[in-house]
Amino acid sequence: MDFQLLHTASKSAARAGLITTDHGRVETPVFMPVGTAGSVKAVQVYELTDDIKAQIILGNTYHLYLRPGLEILGRAGGLHKFNGWNSPILTDSGGFQVFSLTDSRKISAEGVEFRSHIDGSKHFFSPEKAIDIQRVIGSDIVMAFDECTPGDADYAYAKKSLDLTESWLDRCLARVKETECPHGYRQTLFPIVQGCVYPDLRRRAAENVAEKGADGNAIGGLAVGEPTEKMYEMVELVNEILPKDKPRYLMGVGKPENLLEAIDRGVDMFDCIMPTRNGRNGQIFTKNGVMNMRNEQWKNDFSPIEADGASVVDRLYSKAYLRHLITANEILGLQIASVHNLAFYVWLVQEARKHILADDFPVWKSTMLESVTRKL
Repeated sequence: MDFQLLHTASKSAARAGLITTDHGRVETPVFMPVGTAGSVKAVQVYELTDDIKAQIILGNTYHLYLRPGLEILGRAGGLHKFNGWNSPILTDSGGFQVFSLTDSRKISAEGVEFRSHIDGSKHFFSPEKAIDIQRVIGSDIVMAFDECTPGDADYAYAKKSLDLTESWLDRCLARVKETECPHGYRQTLFPIVQGCVYPDLRRRAAENVAEKGADGNAIGGLAVGEPTEKMYEMVELVNEILPKDKPRYLMGVGKPENLLEAIDRGVDMFDCIMPTRNGRNGQIFTKNGVMNMRNEQWKNDFSPIEADGASVVDRLYSKAYLRHLITANEILGLQIASVHNLAFYVWLVQEARKHILADDFPVWKSTMLESVTRKL
């Protein structure tokens, strides 16, 4: 993977760049739709490319390992060929999912033993196995296996967890060096900066990650229960240390305003399930604010979802119709809401990129923050 930093905004750390992988280019800042089990929920590949204009999507090691399994993914030639997505893919190592199974996993220095949420069967992930699985999946960007500490973890636990994450990172890096992608193209590993909300641990983690010289780096363990301002503080601290000539990926974040604030602090890549999950529950994000489509006020509103929206569905369907579909639990409602929200998120970061390149990002961001946080 190659990265070119094109421009840094005046009076901001916001950056515009270009990632090049063997499956295509990605303009940053970028929002990556989450396709946990090999698909973005309720969204087809042609909608991702033509309507949403996504450049890169996510898959998840834990879920893909359990279903459909490595044998099928290997026979298919990797996830790209299995799901028909021909652009870049990033895979989460499965650490977050494994560690969310609080009552059914055991952590040791060697790795994590856990039981499947599907059938209760017992499995074991080591750093080496997490890399091996991602090799078979064939993602362009592979994540290191780490422990994601909760936002309210005490200092002793956070330090112990970071010790583990750093030792696992060394093992992940070693495994990457001694293996190759079975599908014949380049894969690159992103280390993950942990350390909870403790500045000295975050600083130590960022310095350790920076020393590894990876093609890109991730910031994990945020938006997991800590105050929002503390999240911004940690992002700012870490980005002062991580190499400026490498992309920075803030994992699992978040609301539109979180993306704008993180871009302002030098983050290049984002993912979050919020656009699709909240969309399926009737929450619609727009340029003018947030709508709850279950509210009575939209029942007789026959205007477009968003007249100047980023997606075809914005202009094709009315608010009243979308409300009807969602309250009637019609599957089409979930699809329309997901496509709209994803298109909005992708549009938002692409618009941010335009204003970074135009060198007026801080002024635009201030206006946009006021709009996207409004309750309609």
